[in-house]
Amino acid sequence: MALEQDLFFISMAADMLGMHPQTLRKYERLGLIQPSRTIGSMRLYSREELERLRLIKHLVDELGINLAGVQRLLSIAEVMERIQPLMDEHSLSTGAGRRQLLSEMRRLNEMVGL
Repeated sequence: MALEQDLFFISMAADMLGMHPQTLRKYERLGLIQPSRTIGSMRLYSREELERLRLIKHLVDELGINLAGVQRLLSIAEVMERIQPLMDEHSLSTGAGRRQLLSEMRRLNEMVGL
């Protein structure tokens, strides 16, 4: 069942993705996704969460990446999203922008084991 066209209960989300609801629960336990909850604690999946789940499914099913690898890749992607706005000329011209960029780069290096 869908709520306001942008939020989906776990059964509907699982059907849309061709996944079992238990798989979605497992991914939540592992921290790969964070669905919101109703007052009664029912999971609600946004379109953004569904896209993230599609990516996870692709990485696991089609590329053969295990869940630990998926976690690492998603973490790296999140750091890269934070780095991109810091790469413009204006951000690089400030000391704070350069420090933040260096901090994110260090975090990225730690994630990949450098």
